[in-house]
Amino acid sequence: MRTSFHPRLINPPFSDPGLHLSFLFQKRALLFDLGDLSVLRARDLLKVSHVFVSHTHMDHFFGFDAFLRALLGRDREIHLFGPPGFFSNVEGKLAGYTWNLVDDYRYNLRLRVTEVAPETMRTRVYHCRDRFRPEPETVEKNFSGVLLMEPHFRMEAALLEHRIPCLGLSLVENYYVSIIKEKLDDLGISTGPWLTRFKKALYEKRDPDSEFVVTWEKGGAVVKQKGFRLGTLAEKIARISPGQKISYITDVSGSPENKRKILELIKNSDHLFIEAAFLDCDRNLAREKNHLTAKQAGELAKEAGVRLLTLFHFSPRYTDRPDELRREATEAFHGHHRGIRSLGGHRPGTRFERP
Repeated sequence: MRTSFHPRLINPPFSDPGLHLSFLFQKRALLFDLGDLSVLRARDLLKVSHVFVSHTHMDHFFGFDAFLRALLGRDREIHLFGPPGFFSNVEGKLAGYTWNLVDDYRYNLRLRVTEVAPETMRTRVYHCRDRFRPEPETVEKNFSGVLLMEPHFRMEAALLEHRIPCLGLSLVENYYVSIIKEKLDDLGISTGPWLTRFKKALYEKRDPDSEFVVTWEKGGAVVKQKGFRLGTLAEKIARISPGQKISYITDVSGSPENKRKILELIKNSDHLFIEAAFLDCDRNLAREKNHLTAKQAGELAKEAGVRLLTLFHFSPRYTDRPDELRREATEAFHGHHRGIRSLGGHRPGTRFERP
């Protein structure tokens, strides 16, 4: 399946959870959770526009400091989303530093922080130049399962239970636009920055009869241009296919209510990243710790019709036997172990695809 996004776990399955999701044709990325970010390069962090924090236990949030450090002094607005209590968590982090030098910064970093409750989303904005004090006004909106809506994707979420509220997440791509380069040659036009504008026009469903201008650029300046009817150009050079659904579930109990919400959120995901903290033989411990077993992870993926499964967030008690977690999850996912295809090897996480 073609997609505009490339998801990858930040760390191996015994380390801090986190997902880095990069846009393939833009200098942009999303982050799910802010645990240990040390393996990410500065340029990876600088591409991030939105961060979705499942909850603020240390292994999911202590990387906030490193993330903020990489962005200080830049003219950026970063969107952060988290569960109830998120304002206090962010403000506590910000209060741990002395900001007397930021008045002289040339650029003003802005943090737009949204706290998600069962029925509402409240947003506050923090300006670096104002020493990260929140703006006086807190904006409140209704929450009906969607955190973010953009022309070609939306971010869905559910509040799950982990003794505290915890966000489960699904990115749903509307559709994927690919360019047929041979057709560009037939029309005598070349690739360039105009393709980003072209795809954006299609994602925004602009009037097919509107004019679209193809440009040739040199050194950032337009040296030539040619007008087309948007719909005609799309028919000639674009191939539109269904988008991808990517889901992320971590730190949740296997309660009936959680299972109901998770199945609704992850249904028909193309790729599910899900914790597999304990073996089924330790299910009482998993229940006590409010985590999923590997078997529960596989069963949820199977029932939801997931195509590709990646496991992570293994308990350190299984450091010397991770294959048992993988085997248990895949047997639940497929109903048997024979014919299972492992796509992840020893890279971060373990991926399994339905045959």
